[in-house]
Parts: sequence; C-alpha cells; structure tokens
Amino acid sequence: MGTEIERKFKVLRKPWTNKDIPSEIIQGYLNLDSERTVRIRAERHPNEFRFTKATITIKGEPIDISRTEFEYIIPYGDAQQMLDNGMCVAKLRKRRYRIRYKTHYWEVDEFLDNNKGLILAEIELSSTSDKWEKPDWVGEEVTHDPNYYNSRLVIKSQTE
Repeated sequence: MGTEIERKFKVLRKPWTNKDIPSEIIQGYLNLDSERTVRIRAERHPNEFRFTKATITIKGEPIDISRTEFEYIIPYGDAQQMLDNGMCVAKLRKRRYRIRYKTHYWEVDEFLDNNKGLILAEIELSSTSDKWEKPDWVGEEVTHDPNYYNSRLVIKSQTE
C-alpha cells in the first residue's frame, strides 16, 4: 500500500531566485470527495518545451500527517484527453519549485488563476518521526486545514 506523509505550510516570502525555473502543473479532478480524491496531473518540467509527464493519483482520507496514496504514470495523450474532454469536474494550475533546505527538498507551489497569490510549501517525509528543520520563509502550518487541500482549492479556482 502506498502512503504519503507530508506537512504543509503557508509561505511567508518567495524562497526561489530568478535562476530557479518552476515546473508548470495542471491538475484535473475526476471527483471532489473529501474522503478519496482522484486526480490527473500534467507537468512540464523546466527546460522542456511542452507537457510530457502525466500521472493519475488516488488519495485516501488524511489521518494526522499521512494518507493512502497511489500514483501511476500514464501516457500524456491520455491525460490531455481527460483534462480537455470534460471528464474532470474541476482543474487548477500552479507553478512548482523544488527548494532544498538542509536535509530535505520542499515543494513550493505558487497557485495561479483564482488562487493567485497563494503560495504553499510541502515537505514529504519517509516516516512520521522524521527529523527536519523549518526554513525561515515558512509560516503557519496548514497540514490539518482542509481549506488548503488542492482538492478544495480547485473549487475556488472554478468559482471566483
């Protein structure tokens, strides 16, 4: 069984420099059930001219800082078709920066469209007892606040 262990925080100030080039991400949600989420993600990595990586991810309900997660690579053409043909009930876009701080990488998401201005940082851990240090650019923890789940932010992305 796949398990995701992560903590999520608001970002106080941008930790990236002009040299850091983000990935572009489009996420489409096949459902918006808070207990189980199914999403399609298309990603364009820095130095690539088009979207090339795609995944389908199934996530279970969060329990503390962990949740069941299964993620599989799928052909980009399949992802594009699902994103474009109305299979997704909602979509969101964001830029993702990978920032190394001490012993861990942080994924820092800068949200676009109706979520513009929101920047969140996540640290993935290998266990709930992992030791890590909080960077000074990281603020309030929102791990347990469902309003900061991407599956909730996508609703805002569609309605405003």
